[in-house]
Amino acid sequence: MKDRILTGTHFMLGNHAVVEGALAAGCDFFAGYPITPANEISQRMSERLPAVGGRFIQGEDELCSIYAVTGASLAGARAMTATASAGYNYMMEGIGYAVAAEIPAVIVDVQRCRGENFATQSDVMQMRWGPSGDHEMIVLAPASVQELFDFTFRAFNLAERYRNPVIVMSETTIALMREKLVIPQSAALQRRHRERPKVPPDAFMPFRADPDGVPPLPDLGEGYRIIHSLNPHDEAGGINWDPDVFEGLYRRITGKIKNNVDDISRVQSFFMEDADVVVTAYGSEARSALQMVKIARDRGHRAGLLKLDTVWPVPEKQLAQAARQADVMLAVEMNIGKYAAEIERLCGRHCEVVRVTKNRGLMHTTGELLQALEEVMR
Repeated sequence: MKDRILTGTHFMLGNHAVVEGALAAGCDFFAGYPITPANEISQRMSERLPAVGGRFIQGEDELCSIYAVTGASLAGARAMTATASAGYNYMMEGIGYAVAAEIPAVIVDVQRCRGENFATQSDVMQMRWGPSGDHEMIVLAPASVQELFDFTFRAFNLAERYRNPVIVMSETTIALMREKLVIPQSAALQRRHRERPKVPPDAFMPFRADPDGVPPLPDLGEGYRIIHSLNPHDEAGGINWDPDVFEGLYRRITGKIKNNVDDISRVQSFFMEDADVVVTAYGSEARSALQMVKIARDRGHRAGLLKLDTVWPVPEKQLAQAARQADVMLAVEMNIGKYAAEIERLCGRHCEVVRVTKNRGLMHTTGELLQALEEVMR
């Protein structure tokens, strides 16, 4: 039998790095339905999971796949699925169920243009606001093959910690790219596991949470009787339509994310010490943005990059801090301008915010970004 995880240095496809990151995190169940450009994830999972004692299912569609993942997670599995843009739409009902029933799950969305495998970041709002009802989402935005591994690993830890679906916002660009990948030894990886009940079944209140807002979760079949329902439910798990119960439930479900933004949200800063023009970017767009910043500094511009590794919840503190030091911010993204509204909301009171957007199936080139920067510096 193969080792559960690979180690060492590899030259690997981005979609394959997702698989290895999941296995390193302890993933033992995958369900998915074919869709480009995410198919290499399912294909590699179909080979790797059985070899390490896990289970792979090809669902008849995306809805089957997401519900298989939620069921496996409730039974104790560390479960995930992968899809691409249109397929993510089809999963929305199951994602909403996972939020309401507080089921840990990892979902990889390899973004593509509508119906075609060209580059885009147009799903960024869908990932946050797609499911019905009041909710919060955790969405990570890798920019490289290495980060596809690292962020997928972290997605499992966050899902287990907060009992919430976590989205890895991949893209056609990095998913189908091959790059150097360094996988650490297993002993160097810290895996987070969901909290378990500390009381016997007859004393257990399934949705009574600790002060952090996250209730413990037993496995199906352990003797704990729980109704895992989308409907409003009280601490005992009983369906209860009382407005106070409903409000309390959703304040807790959203609060466990909003109150822990400092733990969840991460950014990376490049050349920010003296920057008076700050570029914000996420995902693959951060690659050309960083190269542009380096060239701009060689030309005498005090440019810096704030790379958003977590787009939801919004890293509000880091964005506001960057805006207070900047004269102007360039909000770079590969769509018609979606997340830029968040940048404007948080930063517009402190500095000028200029949208630098593109939705042509291609990343911004370094030259295009440099031109945008030099235009605002005139």
